[in-house]
Amino acid sequence: MNIIFDKRKKYILEDDYVQLRPLEVSDFEILKAFGVDEPELWKYTLQDAGSEEGMKQYIETALTRQEKGTAYTFIVFDKKNKEYAGSTRLYDIDLVSNNLSLGYTWYGKKFQGTGLNKHCKYLLFEFIFEQLEFERIEFRLDSENERSMRAIKSLGCTFEGILRSNGYKIDGTRRDSAVLSIVRKEWLESKKELLKNKITHG
Repeated sequence: MNIIFDKRKKYILEDDYVQLRPLEVSDFEILKAFGVDEPELWKYTLQDAGSEEGMKQYIETALTRQEKGTAYTFIVFDKKNKEYAGSTRLYDIDLVSNNLSLGYTWYGKKFQGTGLNKHCKYLLFEFIFEQLEFERIEFRLDSENERSMRAIKSLGCTFEGILRSNGYKIDGTRRDSAVLSIVRKEWLESKKELLKNKITHG
């Protein structure tokens, strides 16, 4: 199957709760405060955006990878609070195997635990599996990041295992990465309805 994915197209995903739109260079002015004021957001990340310069580099890297066609980054807008909340990214986009990874996801502290992430993931899963027709979404995260592990499992994703010492933390030490996934068949058969119910009923 030939997937129709255009790195230059402005994909906008939204429901009554949240909007995801493509990240732009000018979004630095919106996001820099998260880098300066909330350094704890970057504890488990692969790229340290915990400063103005760090956030600038973070955005530049995301857009460079998008230009190459291997990533596509969204900025997240909370429609209820009328505030920008964070960012999320499709990356390692493989148009041959019809797989991609979903990550580099972060939200400011006030948006965590509000249900925002489930709305974002529902829109993203629907977009990836139903509009673009990819077959698999993979998540990789620091194996010590228990909060994110619980959040990803709650979306209906399956834990696959641990990649030992497969990358560097921002402090230069090595990390083990947990791998989880969800595939198109299970999304269409059951996981979509389960996640929709969680969003609807809390």
